[in-house]
Amino acid sequence: MDNSIRNIGIIGSGTMGSGIAQVAATSGCKVKLYDTSDAALERAKASLEKILNRLIEKERIDSYEKNRIQNNISYVSSLKYLSDSDLTIEAIIENLDIKQKVFSELESYVSEDCIIASNTSSLSIASIASSLKNPARCIGIHFFNPAPLMRLAEVIPAIQTSDEVLEKAVNTIKDWKKTVAVAKDTPGFIVNRVARPFYGEALRIYEEGIANFQEIDSAMKELGGFRMGPFELMDFIGNDVNYTVTETVYNSFYQDPRYKPSFTQQRLSEAGYLGRKTGKGYYDYKNNKNVTLNSVTERSRSEQENIFNRILIMLINEAADALFWNIASTEDIDNAMTKGVNYPKGLLAWADEKGIDWCVKKMDELYNEYHEDRYRCSPLLRKMKRENKTFFN
Repeated sequence: MDNSIRNIGIIGSGTMGSGIAQVAATSGCKVKLYDTSDAALERAKASLEKILNRLIEKERIDSYEKNRIQNNISYVSSLKYLSDSDLTIEAIIENLDIKQKVFSELESYVSEDCIIASNTSSLSIASIASSLKNPARCIGIHFFNPAPLMRLAEVIPAIQTSDEVLEKAVNTIKDWKKTVAVAKDTPGFIVNRVARPFYGEALRIYEEGIANFQEIDSAMKELGGFRMGPFELMDFIGNDVNYTVTETVYNSFYQDPRYKPSFTQQRLSEAGYLGRKTGKGYYDYKNNKNVTLNSVTERSRSEQENIFNRILIMLINEAADALFWNIASTEDIDNAMTKGVNYPKGLLAWADEKGIDWCVKKMDELYNEYHEDRYRCSPLLRKMKRENKTFFN
């Protein structure tokens, strides 16, 4: 491990903050987990105890390792106690004003060399950095939930971020045994941008009356190999959370129709049908907590393929456009989707497998049917077809 990054400050002791603290402590760092609420800190401490005991039961760690991890974490209720941090990571509410206020106060306590990072999933890193007297020290480090299990972390330099801070951040997160994907500071970064059609196009297919929730989920799982269908996953994430991310990306891209939110999801959120956490969403979990989806035998194979191909091509097109706009490298885009949201294949590798000609043809078919800008084909796909190129040689 880089000896200059040994002391870690985590701001926010919720699920994400606690998870990041566990990751850093497991890697040998000394961690101070900060929260304004003593009760929240006690909950975080109890939760870690439960998680580590479960790992012992599964024989993944022993009691010595449990004690080592616990001893590496201390719980504090004042930002002043983070003064010796080499790296601080904020994991609090997705509110720009609150984050800026916290960062501004934090800067008065930490050293000039301390890196100040945000775990935001959707806010501008440049805007967050602007609250600091030295914005060059600010960077985005976006973990995925649950942080100890998910292998990916997106690292997002702002336009103010120094090269040294970027290098240190990347090396530190790699030392924590995470796969790093470096992303440009644009709405949704990689994963939350590229994944939007998985939800949005599934909702569109439902709203057009082409198929119901279960039929769409089954098509994606049976034909695509996805672990969860889009409606299962939205229920798992929470319809309120998923809708807010979609709305944020949509507005951040100046109402680009590709990211247009769905009235169906908005109404479910308004009704309080948020998914598993409320017992009802697209599916009803109150009577059967372990909802399972059966194969849709009454729907023909070709109809299932049409559903799967429509969602897949929209995902591929989004990934290609992210590469076209230099959001991230080919490898980082595919790593982000396989390790950040557990897609069965990288989308750009999937495009090569299907064929670039197929990709352009499918996008043009959708555009010719709807004549909506939502279905515009990425210029990169057209160029690659023209030049007979693939994403991976």
